[in-house]
Amino acid sequence: MKAPKNRKVFVIGYDAATALGNTFARTWQGAVNGRAGFRRLTRCETSSRSNVVGEIPDWNPSRLSFVDRKEVSLWDAAYMFLTMEVCRNALEHAGLEITAETGPRTGCLIGSALNGTDAYRIAMDNYINRGPFKVSPYLLPNVCANLPAGKAGMLLGFTGPIFSPQGACASGNYAIAVGARMIRDGDCDFILAGGVETCLIPEIIQGFANMLATIKVGPKDRAFEDPGQASRPFSIDRKGFVLAEGAGVVVLAAEEAVKMHGLTARAEIAGIGWNSDAHHFTRPNPETVTRAMRDAINDAEIAPHDIGAVNAHGTSTSRGDSTEVECLRAIFGRKLKKIPVSANKSQVGHSLGASAAIEAALAIEAMQQGVVLPTINHIPDPAFNDLDVVPNKTRKYVHEFVLSNSFGFGGTNCCIVFRGM
Repeated sequence: MKAPKNRKVFVIGYDAATALGNTFARTWQGAVNGRAGFRRLTRCETSSRSNVVGEIPDWNPSRLSFVDRKEVSLWDAAYMFLTMEVCRNALEHAGLEITAETGPRTGCLIGSALNGTDAYRIAMDNYINRGPFKVSPYLLPNVCANLPAGKAGMLLGFTGPIFSPQGACASGNYAIAVGARMIRDGDCDFILAGGVETCLIPEIIQGFANMLATIKVGPKDRAFEDPGQASRPFSIDRKGFVLAEGAGVVVLAAEEAVKMHGLTARAEIAGIGWNSDAHHFTRPNPETVTRAMRDAINDAEIAPHDIGAVNAHGTSTSRGDSTEVECLRAIFGRKLKKIPVSANKSQVGHSLGASAAIEAALAIEAMQQGVVLPTINHIPDPAFNDLDVVPNKTRKYVHEFVLSNSFGFGGTNCCIVFRGM
């Protein structure tokens, strides 16, 4: 094998669709204004009290210019068209034209925790109620993890490597990390990296509810009258995360490719730290989580005191939030109270494999704008009195480095340090 090129890797554009908006621009506007995008479930019916969710507003793939009636009938896994549209918008934001020159040097890595579960559900319903010959021959492509990236390539014309990094709720960061390594070593010049999740189906909602992971909103809960208050990371009354659909894609580029094509570098992938817990399938391991954060900072060749802000995993679960704070204390010590810690899931919910990529885009835009986004719905927890969560309101704050954390079921940890430009 050829020696790696050891190139610098930059973020040149991004897009997202979240509970706050069906584009990144709308998502950002809602986030910076301190809003949450939660509402009671409309995508399907469920008996679970975990019925406050994050649905992408005004999302109707049949209205997309590249989707016709036949496509809608064949591709019934909702993550397919969502990925295609977010990738298209991300390339437009980056100003990258896919040509005979750039296409073969552009890859696409889109992670997902649940893949085309919704398509499988439709197939099973047809199998049981209409018979085996009513199972779509497109079922297998619909549930195949690499197909959203493949369909994006068919739409947009890139022919570099496509695959789906599977890291559960850390999938988006894994996609960014792997893509950055591929560009650094010279395999590609550009990578569309991120995650997608269309998880609002009854079995998934009920499964998370039964494992006590998601919030159950009863009449006495403050989110009963106002669903926007359901997700409250690091708050004393946190009760679990808000399940949300969403997608996020960042466009990565090699330093010389940015210069050659006259593109704009918005952030640098400065450091990556990744490992696994070997501990428990849902409970995080403080030792390895701390090491992932420390490795990302060391890979960036900076010291902990250089980190200006933290974009927390911040799911709003009791154990998860407590463990993350424990690990942040191990890294930053007494200086933690001076470092803003934002939890975007307070506004967009937890979109599983898509969450890290959405949060990466928000963290980078925040550096670009000289702000830190808030952790909304916050009621202080005395156990976290050394934690500045930027409560409830966006704050002006200039910073060069942000540590973005992401952890997932199975003990997958992936932390990335981004350097602002």
